[in-house]
Amino acid sequence: MNWEMIGWLAIAASVIVIVASFFVGKQEVRTATEQAIGSGENGRFMIHTMLEIAWPVLFFASLVMLTFKEVMGFAAVLLTATTTTGVIWLADRLIFRAKRAPESQEPVLVEMAKSFFPVILIVFLLRSFFYEPFKIPSGSMVPTLLVGDFILVNKFTYGIRVPVINKKIVDINLPQRADVMVFRYPEDTTKDFIKRVIGIPGDVISYKDKRLTLNGKAVATQALGSYTETEGGAVRFFETFAEQLAEKPHQMMVDPRYPSLDLGRVRQFPSKSNCTYNDEGLTCKVPAGHYLMMGDSRDNSDDGRYWGFVPEENIVGKAVMVWMNFGNLKRIGTTIE
Repeated sequence: MNWEMIGWLAIAASVIVIVASFFVGKQEVRTATEQAIGSGENGRFMIHTMLEIAWPVLFFASLVMLTFKEVMGFAAVLLTATTTTGVIWLADRLIFRAKRAPESQEPVLVEMAKSFFPVILIVFLLRSFFYEPFKIPSGSMVPTLLVGDFILVNKFTYGIRVPVINKKIVDINLPQRADVMVFRYPEDTTKDFIKRVIGIPGDVISYKDKRLTLNGKAVATQALGSYTETEGGAVRFFETFAEQLAEKPHQMMVDPRYPSLDLGRVRQFPSKSNCTYNDEGLTCKVPAGHYLMMGDSRDNSDDGRYWGFVPEENIVGKAVMVWMNFGNLKRIGTTIE
């Protein structure tokens, strides 16, 4: 199904209805039955009903297309929706309401704004300052997070930030090693990535022979067995481990058939001089104000080994819980470690 075409058709149809209403809205519109009884009330009711559908369709379809076409991020779309409905409601309350005849009906656009503004405002505030939902689109965080998991991200754990521009205004906590964190992808900040914090500012991280070394000390691991993943008819076998990067261990897995690092995938990035690469792996010193991120599925993750460090200003929040997985309901309520 072509959702983009459906979106454009919805916008076009709603615009036609709205424009047509300007030509006939103040006229007495009559159907054959109405002409027989000499009344245009049903015609006016029909226009009003069509506008009650057209305005919301135009509003939401436009917001969806702005997001789908990546004209702006979802946070900016929500801010636009909140501002638009709020301005319409406020302008009517302060200016236009007094100019309408007492018995006249409130315009559909104003009705829509009054109905949607408080709801959108609450969603915007909750999403911006408290919790934001995300869907896991890839297998880079298996076995901790599965494809299809819907997760909640705590937006205030690492400080309060101004929506859209992501500017921190209140410090609360700093990311810690082993946190599962959502952040804006350094190579394209319109995209959100989720990985695990492997190194914090000042850490020296080595990843060689599929194992981590933190500040010269090998990170403790314990073998947990094998993990089988089927994708597109192909079967991959992984070795899973409990990795003691922080106080509580987390699971990670590797594919023994692959090297620790694919040198051909390493790009240029800021502070790359802090890293040394060879056939065995890499060693990096994490610069101030930055974090080194890696996926738990080490050989199925495009992460900091290849594109560098995540600056503090790119942080979105800490992943805390799986709230839905339609393919595996047992995942609901799973705490993210």
